[in-house]
Amino acid sequence: MENYLLYGSIAFFLSILFSMGGTGSGVVLIPILSFLGFDFSVAKAVGLFAGASTTITSSIMNIKHKAVEYGFVMPIALMMLIGAPLGAYSSAFIDENIVKFFFMLMLFYSATMMMFSKKKALFHIESKTPLFVLGGVVGFISGLLGVGGGNMLIPLLSLLGYEPKKVAVAVSFVVPFSALGSFFTYASYISLDWVLLAMVGVCAIAGGYIGNYMMHFKLNQSDIKKLMATILYLLGIKLLYGFFLLASF
Repeated sequence: MENYLLYGSIAFFLSILFSMGGTGSGVVLIPILSFLGFDFSVAKAVGLFAGASTTITSSIMNIKHKAVEYGFVMPIALMMLIGAPLGAYSSAFIDENIVKFFFMLMLFYSATMMMFSKKKALFHIESKTPLFVLGGVVGFISGLLGVGGGNMLIPLLSLLGYEPKKVAVAVSFVVPFSALGSFFTYASYISLDWVLLAMVGVCAIAGGYIGNYMMHFKLNQSDIKKLMATILYLLGIKLLYGFFLLASF
């Protein structure tokens, strides 16, 4: 029970911080659980469940406020729903260290986007075709790595010329499709502790709600994202250090 409280507390505080920055906590929860001794596939499943729990809450709020543009989000959501389970299933046939290596690269990518990217548009796309392609590719990579995909989608959609508010609403809507599709795929071939999932899910929802509430105060988003990026860099460096140790043997 003490361990459940520990993992729930970690999910709670991470969800507060990352919700204040406008994203889910799954990407940081996965390596932390892995460092605490969880099998990497189990850590990915728990992180996906936590991420889906928080983003579903945000998505429902956006739907109630009629902020969702279905013509924009459905191509991405549909392809992520197809691509994410394929990526999650593929993960079972790829060496875990290879998956961890690409996960490490994704941590550095996400941290760099938070810390330095100004997200200036490089293109102004009107066609929906790139949305289908983007959803499929990001969905597959997200499923493989065990993340919701929001940290990849936000900068990519911004580079395609879409407005930040539109992107934020779209990502909160589509990430549950990716996260749940991946989660149920992992759950089909690994053993999961459902009490742990319930604890982490409830704490992630509570933390996400508090984080979203606090986001409306006059908080410096730039400072919050720098803190988030620093955490991701530290986790990425710890993973990199692990690879150096592995290579030395």
